[in-house]
Amino acid sequence: MTYHKNNPETISAMFTSIAENYDTTNAVLSLNMHQKWNSTLVRDVLVKQKPKVVLDLCCGTGAIIFEYLKNIQDPVKAYLLDFSEGMLEHAKKRANQPSLLKHDLNYLKADAQQIPLISESVDCVTMAYGIRNVKDPEKCIGEIYRVLTSGGTVGILELTQPKNRIMRLGHFIYLHTLLPILGKLFTSNKAAYQYLCKSISSFAPEQLEVMMQTAGFKQIERKSLFFGVATLLTGKK
Repeated sequence: MTYHKNNPETISAMFTSIAENYDTTNAVLSLNMHQKWNSTLVRDVLVKQKPKVVLDLCCGTGAIIFEYLKNIQDPVKAYLLDFSEGMLEHAKKRANQPSLLKHDLNYLKADAQQIPLISESVDCVTMAYGIRNVKDPEKCIGEIYRVLTSGGTVGILELTQPKNRIMRLGHFIYLHTLLPILGKLFTSNKAAYQYLCKSISSFAPEQLEVMMQTAGFKQIERKSLFFGVATLLTGKK
């Protein structure tokens, strides 16, 4: 199958096909660095905001939201949105643990460009490794702005290309040689990781920052992680 974000059904099918081993594969492919990046998103956005209602877009297996909720005593209403049924099913399985059962977890199989929530209904929105797979990122950013309450915070974590020439060369070699091979070993879907490599190469956090400004976000900050291999963008409504 050929994967392309302009054909969302193929991307949904791709993520469903790799859902079972997604977390393990991410740990191996990032040398477990993704755990640190995820923790930065949780700390800089969720812990600071302490939302009573939170939306995790492109939630995958729930890694971001569950890391936050497992340490929160007061019940939180959380929406986990993904357009991959396979990912949502794995998220539901992961949620079956005592530290999460007290929270109000709501699973939404939906498009991040058309969030099925009313305007100004959530205090915080997180999105990790998803925006580069959305067909129309600008529309998605607009939807995030719509559903956030006044003063609400968004945090978008994404894989990016380093600026340093040496790091950039090493990153390129890794993405286009080792990562597809490792992806095939762990998921039996080499094409999926070939697509993901291309999507990283074509994603520019500077463009996303402009989209956030256009949508109306203020106090926008861009944090480079591990020499630019990942980038965290935050903003307030």
